[in-house]
Amino acid sequence: MTLKATPLNSVHRAAGAKMVDFGGWDMPVNYGSQIEEHNAVRGDSGMFDVSHMCVVDLKGANVRAFLRGLLANNVDKLQAPGKALYSCMLNPQGGVIDDLIVYYFAEDWFRLVVNAGTAEKDIAWIRQQNDATDSGLAITPRRSDLSADGIALVAVQGPNARAKVWQVAPQTQSASEGLKPFNAVIVHDTPFGELMVARTGYTGEDGFEIGVPASQVEALWNALAAAGVKPAGLGARDTLRLEAGMNLYGQDMDDNVSPLDAGLAWTVDLNAERDFIGKSALQKNGQAQQFVGLILREKGGILRAHQKVVAASGNAGEITSGTFSPSMQQAIALARVPVDVAIGDTVHVEIRDKKLAASVVKLPFVRNGKILAS
Repeated sequence: MTLKATPLNSVHRAAGAKMVDFGGWDMPVNYGSQIEEHNAVRGDSGMFDVSHMCVVDLKGANVRAFLRGLLANNVDKLQAPGKALYSCMLNPQGGVIDDLIVYYFAEDWFRLVVNAGTAEKDIAWIRQQNDATDSGLAITPRRSDLSADGIALVAVQGPNARAKVWQVAPQTQSASEGLKPFNAVIVHDTPFGELMVARTGYTGEDGFEIGVPASQVEALWNALAAAGVKPAGLGARDTLRLEAGMNLYGQDMDDNVSPLDAGLAWTVDLNAERDFIGKSALQKNGQAQQFVGLILREKGGILRAHQKVVAASGNAGEITSGTFSPSMQQAIALARVPVDVAIGDTVHVEIRDKKLAASVVKLPFVRNGKILAS
């Protein structure tokens, strides 16, 4: 199988990146030291090629009404242009088809950013619902490797990230300096073409996610590198997002997992009168498990996905994502556990032939450079 490549593929290879197959994409896992890349984001600034993710523009007179029924979160919260919302898109059984960000730019134009591995499935589902509801929307994928007007995505993250972006693209500063988290702005006439600058990210640090014409992304990447922003790969991205308590699709939730069981109840609006796909299933089934953080308290192993977690009651859950935290210097994990487990409890994780004690903690572990769980 031929792997798909982002417009930055040759740049990664020239920089000596270790490349891996990530959901059918040829992506950098690190550029030499995953730990250094992780620490750069926590302490200064780092950047990630996330052009494998897919921008999808939805345009038409009925787009808001369509999204009211498509997404579990309520797009009526989006009233100011540029406002963004994190949401799950569910199947009728209440399982997560994908988690995504939706941006409101105009009453007839909303933009989705969906995960790479689910993009084709997502677009097929959205088109199917567009036809089923006779909404008449124009649905335009803008994936960076497919079209002349493709949009590449670069995430610049860390306490100094925004200042570094303004240094290389000063035209963006006045438009984005006042942005609150989960807001975006379209900036025209930059050295890199039209940019979507969004104050969002997947690391627990401040920064921007930037949508840039695919033809201009190499120039932007090189300018940021020259300004001292450290390239970072999938390895650091995973340890950063796990420390920040952020879900990864396909590990922490999928088509068979309810957002209520994956710690994403805050992204589901069950109170508004509107109906949405999966709502009745969520109301019928309720919450069966809770999503928590674990810190390993005994030596003898590393926390990994699919390890069994046994509560004091004897009820069991499982780890969905685990790693060794560079910031905390401890083994940490995200886990779905029984509802009778409380923050502060001790549980036991089955690692090979051992049962090792772990503390149940509230997420996130780390946010804005500060360790919040211990």
